Amino acid sequence: MSFDYLLSRLSLQQIASAFIVLFAIIDVLGSTPIFISLKNNGRPTNALKATLISTALLVGFFYAGDAVLRLFSVDIQSFAVAGSLIILLLSFEMLLDIEIFKYSGPLKEATLIPVVFPLIAGAGSFTTLLSLKAEYASVNILIALVLNMLFVYVVIRGADCVERYVSRTAIYVLRKFFGVILMAIAVKLFTANLTTLIDGLK
Repeated sequence: MSFDYLLSRLSLQQIASAFIVLFAIIDVLGSTPIFISLKNNGRPTNALKATLISTALLVGFFYAGDAVLRLFSVDIQSFAVAGSLIILLLSFEMLLDIEIFKYSGPLKEATLIPVVFPLIAGAGSFTTLLSLKAEYASVNILIALVLNMLFVYVVIRGADCVERYVSRTAIYVLRKFFGVILMAIAVKLFTANLTTLIDGLK
């Protein structure tokens, strides 16, 4: 794939849209109290390690996810429809303050569990990446992902400062706002890809 081809696929609108969706899904600001709690309980998070591992997992799934789908004879549009339903449930979590997706794994290492998985590189992030792939150029999604990971590093690294300067009320309001954004994105993904699937059956 040539550099000129990548440049021709660049879209600031797609990068911005993908960034906002991933930002809302990862919700690192909303997880700040968790980072603080882990640190106070003697389980500090290594910001660089968490960011690098999360990025590797997400990029790996972004490229290998298609192969996995082909293995099970599932097309990207079908996955996007299923993914839109997951995103919709995540938006319900954010808007209604309920817990739909729960993790009760046995591992105790804070950087990997629960920071990398499921807070950053969780089912929602994986699903969202492949769902976005049905709508946007890969280069734009990857740029949006890298920008999000840089923000994740800054927030985890300065979790104490974030909690000090960004009130819990502000974080709560931000979470509600992005809950609405996620719901709108879920509806858009669902309708666009369902239409494609229906057209394919004609």
